[in-house]
Amino acid sequence: MPSSIFTLSLPTIVLALGLSACQQTNPDAASSDTDSWSCQTEDTPFTYSVCRVDATALASERYSLQLFWQSSDNNKPLLTFDTLLATLPNHESLNFAMNAGMYNENYAPIGYTVIEGKELKSLNTKEGGGNFHLLPNGVMWWDKAGNVQITESNALNEQISSGDMQPWYATQSGPMLVINDEIHPQFNPDSSSIKLRNGAGVCRDGSIQLVNSDEPVTFYQFAELFKDELGCSNALFLDGGIASALYAPSIDKQDKKEMGVMIGLVENKE
Repeated sequence: MPSSIFTLSLPTIVLALGLSACQQTNPDAASSDTDSWSCQTEDTPFTYSVCRVDATALASERYSLQLFWQSSDNNKPLLTFDTLLATLPNHESLNFAMNAGMYNENYAPIGYTVIEGKELKSLNTKEGGGNFHLLPNGVMWWDKAGNVQITESNALNEQISSGDMQPWYATQSGPMLVINDEIHPQFNPDSSSIKLRNGAGVCRDGSIQLVNSDEPVTFYQFAELFKDELGCSNALFLDGGIASALYAPSIDKQDKKEMGVMIGLVENKE
């Protein structure tokens, strides 16, 4: 009877050891991903979904923040997250993505747009109506090294004109939500204008936060979230209403809406 402790076959023992080795490596991989980026849903001060990426992760070859608009085959707008996913090379994956700004009836961006160093739309500093022109508006941009900034449009215009800045990617929208730790001066805390909204912030902890409200909110509430809850010194409204869209499979979010330019975190698997 004591010999029964040896009844496991050799293949079974080898399989058990192999599974044990795999289990030991998985937590490390998960921890690494969580440290670099994450998406989650929150229910206070209102319901929203947020995806963050650490700025240090963008300095590596593994992760890159990118803008997407047109197909390389025919220059037609990609329009949806599904089409964007189909265009990615096999060695790349899309961790999360969002609508990156306002667009016209042809899904073309209405503000400054740069993709891989090529200016597709010039900087728009004109006055006008609508949210885009609720000044100051701004630009979310980053250089080839992945240093992300959100800058008021006129200030960026001066920097570009002087040659101090060379955006590798850029998307312009408006209004600014938070400007140097201050909420946009034209926002009214008592406003009754509520809509779904999405935006981005560059935050004091070294992260970039992309937020999609899951319920209608005012501009002031949305700006307050970036300033006080997420700790973002500068934040930019991207769009709202029917244009507010998020792709975040880790939290089961995949909007099917059509849109113009998209912003996404790409992971290189090679």
